[in-house]
Amino acid sequence: MAHGPDHAFDKDYWERHWQRSDGPENPHRVPPNPYLDREVGGLVPGTALDAGCGAGAEAVWLASRGWEVTAVDISAEALARAADRAAAGGVGARVRWVEADLGGWEPGMRFDLVTTHYAHPAMPQLEFYERVAGWVSPGGTLLIVGHLHSPGAAGHAGHGHAPPAEASATAADVVARLDGAEWEIVVAEERHRMLTGPGGRAVPLDDVVVRATRRG
Repeated sequence: MAHGPDHAFDKDYWERHWQRSDGPENPHRVPPNPYLDREVGGLVPGTALDAGCGAGAEAVWLASRGWEVTAVDISAEALARAADRAAAGGVGARVRWVEADLGGWEPGMRFDLVTTHYAHPAMPQLEFYERVAGWVSPGGTLLIVGHLHSPGAAGHAGHGHAPPAEASATAADVVARLDGAEWEIVVAEERHRMLTGPGGRAVPLDDVVVRATRRG
């Protein structure tokens, strides 16, 4: 299903999306994003924010490795599934679930790690990345995994659509939002990978991955 350029990723959209997601091949059953382990697996666990956590795969992965996680999503349905996943994994006590619109929510603290994976906010994508970057502690890590802005870029497995232009970005666009005096860019890359989607079909993903450290 393709969405036009005026599509709004608002609460109603995401509640409908998660309520429709049912069955063994739906997105809430997928494993955590592979870039998470690659980019932050070697970090000393501390406090983490998962911005736009969806069904909780990344939040549960972080909690299972010792992080104290705040996981925020606009969808109550997604958070209910995420909490079930955390409880089943024995890490429910290490995750605080917050139902909120990240365009207006304020955490009231900074985190050792702020990460977001394919989050589609109602606000402009690059403004969203800049906003969540502000919640990283000095010396902390920002990890952004998003849809690459390129012709024909595919959406994530199970969603059945390609992301509209306003929900995607390039690595250069993301890096341009991070002040070089304040951030050390560790990784800024654009990658292509394949996933197995519903019915066993191959689903291509064009990703942008940016990891940065806030200077102390």
